Amino acid sequence: MAKPLYAILLDGGYLTKRLYVKLKRHATAADIWDECQRLMGLSQVLDYELLRIYYYDAFPSSQRVMLPISKTPLDLAATPRYRQSQSLFDQLVLMPHFALRMGEVVLSPAEWRIKSRVQKSLIAAPRALTDQDFDLDLAQKGVDMRVGMDMARLALRELVRAVIVVTGDTDFVPAFKFVRREGVKVILERLGQNGSRELRHHADIVL
Repeated sequence: MAKPLYAILLDGGYLTKRLYVKLKRHATAADIWDECQRLMGLSQVLDYELLRIYYYDAFPSSQRVMLPISKTPLDLAATPRYRQSQSLFDQLVLMPHFALRMGEVVLSPAEWRIKSRVQKSLIAAPRALTDQDFDLDLAQKGVDMRVGMDMARLALRELVRAVIVVTGDTDFVPAFKFVRREGVKVILERLGQNGSRELRHHADIVL
């Protein structure tokens, strides 16, 4: 008799941040694969067979901007962060069972926002602003939608009977509720964080 299938869904932004805390460095594709191997060995899915690993993230912005104070041109596609992210995605797509679901990162019209800690320090001791006082005002687009669509498709087509979801994002709650109503078991992996009460409430098993 064939085993029921399950899928692993990875919130890439959340996963890489938690691995950075654990490893004290940026995660590599090998680190992410090791984490997937651990998930595949969980007792809760030993009686299941893996269908696929879905990795959700957003391509970094490749726009050209001006630094906020000096007005020096900055090509985001030439930054170490861009190269590191692109290299990671290029390696992950070649991993066994992996499917990348990519959104995009977009800049706000203002492009820059002052760091919150800088705002507080300026109240205490006013000074001239520098480029280093600002962060790019970036937002991911299309990632949550892809998660919801994939979970709904997996449930409605009865492709899986369980999912392991690595996230701490409450935006996943509607997808959790939907697939559970369709009879799919939701296993939430928080990687050491408590996560929101709402997210935990709508999972069958919380690790």
